[in-house]
Amino acid sequence: MLIAHEQEQSSISLLAEVSRTVNNEEDISKVLRLVLFILSEHMNMLRGMVTILDKSTGEMVINESFGLSEEQSQLGRYKIGEGIIGQVVETGKPNVVPRLDEEPLFLDRTQSRVEENKEELCFICVPIMVGSEVIGTLSADRRISVPTENGNKRRKSDRIDILQYYVDLLSIIAAMIAQAVRIKQLDNEEKSTDAPEHPSHPEHSGYPIAEGEFVEDVPDADRPANIIGNTKPMMSLFRMIDKISKTNATALILGESGVGKELVANAIHYKSMRNGKPFIKFNCAALPESIVESELFGHEKGAFTGAASLRRGRFELADTGTIFLDEVGELSLSTQAKLLRIIQEKEFERLGGAKTVKTDVRIIAATNRNLEEQIQQGSFREDLYYRLNIFPITVPPLRERKTDILLLADYFVEKFNTANHKGIRRISTTAIDMLMRYHWPGNVRELQNCIERAVILSEDNVIHGYHLPPSLQTAESSGTPYIGDLQQKLDSIEKEMIIEALKRTKGNMTKAAAQLGLSDRIMGLRMKKFNIDYKKFRP
Repeated sequence: MLIAHEQEQSSISLLAEVSRTVNNEEDISKVLRLVLFILSEHMNMLRGMVTILDKSTGEMVINESFGLSEEQSQLGRYKIGEGIIGQVVETGKPNVVPRLDEEPLFLDRTQSRVEENKEELCFICVPIMVGSEVIGTLSADRRISVPTENGNKRRKSDRIDILQYYVDLLSIIAAMIAQAVRIKQLDNEEKSTDAPEHPSHPEHSGYPIAEGEFVEDVPDADRPANIIGNTKPMMSLFRMIDKISKTNATALILGESGVGKELVANAIHYKSMRNGKPFIKFNCAALPESIVESELFGHEKGAFTGAASLRRGRFELADTGTIFLDEVGELSLSTQAKLLRIIQEKEFERLGGAKTVKTDVRIIAATNRNLEEQIQQGSFREDLYYRLNIFPITVPPLRERKTDILLLADYFVEKFNTANHKGIRRISTTAIDMLMRYHWPGNVRELQNCIERAVILSEDNVIHGYHLPPSLQTAESSGTPYIGDLQQKLDSIEKEMIIEALKRTKGNMTKAAAQLGLSDRIMGLRMKKFNIDYKKFRP
């Protein structure tokens, strides 16, 4: 009962706190330090260490620690296969020492336990892995022989159960911080080879950078070719894509509908080592639940009515490549269980079949839902969430990258010019103002639809404000009066045409009036009516 009570009270809050830290913190060294601190509070950890494999020396070195002095941390270096930590790296399996006084392989390199009573001290070490590669370890010291409610010490079986509970817990946390450790490892390698050639900048390690912090521009060669953007949030996104694409880790892409999550998945795949392999996309919300499992996992002949032959599912088709699961929050609980098995075991069975199918596939998932809320509602598995959420990437909404709007608009104009055999040359000032003031709830997808509509409607090779949807012309979105009746619509068009004529003639009222077929007197009256100053358009 006590074990169950500990699990119920501690594990969910511990994992949630670690998840928030990994998702929200920018500095990776701070992420690892905070995770160790959280462990110390939730599981009474006396000491904790994150070691990272130095590929150049073949040694495991302590990167971050809790409960160790700086001098003690410097002593913690382990060859692969050496001691408990070295064995965990060599085998890729957790190792538990129930009593340190009975384990000759425990080296205590740090000399931090010399004055400890080792009889009741246990040591738990789990591998930190990316795919099948061990890149580090997470370890903890803990006393577990505390009295139970009746004052007696734990029985041996209770001790074993508790140890297994902490092994499972640390293994999940190791998976959650695996990408932070991988990035730290890659950064260490880059510093060792590139440091003399590059000026120092504030370290951001690929995580989103807070407003006002330094953001180095990403070279064109390192930017995804399929994503447009020059703003700070996009520079941070490009760096995250570059970091994760070098690994085989599971990724979870978060963001509102229409921000371009599929484009990010494409960029990760085509910048990765799997870029010549299959890239399979599947929208989990596009098909009825009864069909989803067959589509994902395939089926055997005769598995159900209409199954006339064996069919390979998306996971088989994606073998050695990448599968993108869009709207993963829409999956049923039974399908979620099978997805969890694939992530953990790399295997599944087709519907109606008993043969186990092995698959080597990288999973990239995406959702615009709040999965933590779905966990509380019981519609999404908590264990699957933490497996998917190892490396979350949040795609910024369009309203947070306003200066990218015109870049995107120009791109879409060119795209739809070609598709519709049009010759749009520019977007009018009034239309630009509307585009920039609108809040874009539908994000880039909504902008694309607006520009496509405007390109089709334009008859003079210019996109005017009246070519944009009414939603962009309301007082709330554009700062202009709501265009409801005919007279308001005509006034809006007339004002825009006068402004455009003045721009073409560089503020020459007479020439502008001639182009519009108006007399100088009528032109002057119209400009007074609309409060237009011709001097603003002069060079």
